Amino acid sequence: MPLAANKDVFITCAVTGSGATQDRSPHVPRSPQQIAESAIAAAKAGAAIVHCHVRDPETGAPSRDPAMFREVTERIRDSDTDVVLNLTAGMGGDIVFGGVEAPFPVNAAASDMVGATERMLHIADCLPEICTLDCGTMNFAEADYVMTNTPGMLRAMGGMMTALGVKPEIEAFDTGHLWFAKQLVEEGTLTSPALVQLCMGVPWGAPNDMNTFMAMVNNVPQDWTWSAFTLGRDQMNYVAASVLAGGNVRVGLEDNLWLAKGQLATNAQLVERAVTIIEAMGSRVMGPQAVREKLGLTKRAPKVAA
Repeated sequence: MPLAANKDVFITCAVTGSGATQDRSPHVPRSPQQIAESAIAAAKAGAAIVHCHVRDPETGAPSRDPAMFREVTERIRDSDTDVVLNLTAGMGGDIVFGGVEAPFPVNAAASDMVGATERMLHIADCLPEICTLDCGTMNFAEADYVMTNTPGMLRAMGGMMTALGVKPEIEAFDTGHLWFAKQLVEEGTLTSPALVQLCMGVPWGAPNDMNTFMAMVNNVPQDWTWSAFTLGRDQMNYVAASVLAGGNVRVGLEDNLWLAKGQLATNAQLVERAVTIIEAMGSRVMGPQAVREKLGLTKRAPKVAA
């Protein structure tokens, strides 16, 4: 596929994530208030979309508490800063096996595996414009941990997203995930054109070399919209690579803590750096309303509590 640089680019800021980064930087937000404030600052810096997880405010451990997602949602939407809200739906698919000689029973204390409806509770409640759909199962960094998203689970969750009118952002960690995403669209579980995030350099999915990246790009249907990111020091290199290959970009503290060697970043600083790169390449940074129009999104308030 010939390269065709994207001239109208949107930035997603992945605000906090669920990784064990909370004690590695004071800038990783923990409480709903901190997460919302960091998301708003990122939006003011140029992010059209903010991708939010929630954490235990005391420990920083990842959480899927619907009340915390609602607080983040309401704080962002009650602010005077417009931004497209993207909530994770990836939590609740974690299995940690008991060990290489005795995988069963699984490590119940470390596992968090629940049904599709429970994984979607906060999405149904908050009604973000976008939520993520991790489109496959994979070995994920740790020795006995498997990120678990079966075809049946993905069909159920994808169908719920479509019924709710929430745009799925397909998170593809390898080419097989794109293959299944295309199957979901073909079946009618997801609508077309789809939205995809190419997740590069996440152990043990697709490595972040350029050959693998372009293989991923070449597997995205022409009429779909895609973004890409990688972890750590190559985050800004991927801003340039994604724009050059025709895509959009993601930055943020979920994926990278550093602005430069020895200098911890804030989300706003990472977005500002991405804006500089995009504009230096001759492209325009899109605002949230332009992204809504491009992706066919509807901004809605959370459901009123009973």
